[in-house]
Amino acid sequence: MSKNFAIIGVGGYIAPRHLKAIKDTGNNLIAALDVNDSVGILDRFFPDVPFFTEFERFDRHVEKMRRQGESKCIDYVTVCSPNYLHDAHIRFALRIGANAICEKPLVLNPWNLDALQELERESGRTVNTILQLRVHPALIALRETLQRDPDTKKHEVYLTYITSRGPWYMNSWKGNQERSGGVATNVGIHFFDLLVWLFGGAKTNQVHYSSPSKTGGYLELERAKVSWFLSLDRNDLPDTATECGLSTFRSITVDGKEVEFSEGFTDLHTVVYQETLKGRGFGLEDARAAINIAHDIRVAKPTGISENSHPFLHHLSGE
Repeated sequence: MSKNFAIIGVGGYIAPRHLKAIKDTGNNLIAALDVNDSVGILDRFFPDVPFFTEFERFDRHVEKMRRQGESKCIDYVTVCSPNYLHDAHIRFALRIGANAICEKPLVLNPWNLDALQELERESGRTVNTILQLRVHPALIALRETLQRDPDTKKHEVYLTYITSRGPWYMNSWKGNQERSGGVATNVGIHFFDLLVWLFGGAKTNQVHYSSPSKTGGYLELERAKVSWFLSLDRNDLPDTATECGLSTFRSITVDGKEVEFSEGFTDLHTVVYQETLKGRGFGLEDARAAINIAHDIRVAKPTGISENSHPFLHHLSGE
């Protein structure tokens, strides 16, 4: 039986993947909200859906639908709004008797998870998030391989992610650390989740360098030692990327071997939706470890470049 969805933040970058997932899983979108009205993408997926630019009118419409009977009620609210609004919009979903499916980061602060758990218990509804790398076939295979290694083995891991952003980025909510959580949260959260999923929980979390556009440090997990570097600065791109005209460089190496997962991203949101609708989605506790890591990075005082810093940090310092 198809479910009724509403979406908050339908004008955002990631919203089309959610619209496709709702459509591909055979469900209905019956309300959409965004403060911006550049939402022509709706015509591709749900051309007749009521659209609102004001939360108050959206709220009123949703409440009216709820009172028209079970067939009109919203079963899921998809949250694609700016990071700092996720918590409030998840709470809205639970208050109207719907489940929530929220983009990463689920929330900015670890203690917000505790409050949402209370609301889950009170409402009888669930909060789900999108950890799509966990359903990537190549990464599932890698995890199965790693789990066959002795528990005492510590892998050497290097995470590098450089995704070029222009001046608009810092002038938007994404460049405001209080609203986005900063680089580690806004562009790094899914990588930290992946690393924890592959190698276990964090034991040591050091920040060696931090600026509004880049950050790097050292993360010791149960089964891995990770040197990581995240950047929005195109000047950090290696020659191998710039020579090919690329604006993004992503690399994860495990014991000197590159992890290849550049293919197969097209339908991962749909896979997560399928699992969520079957009751096997990723919930609050699944998201906790990466949120803790990103939060600790955000509030840490950088210690400076050290021997276990990422090579790109050594390059920045001129060593």
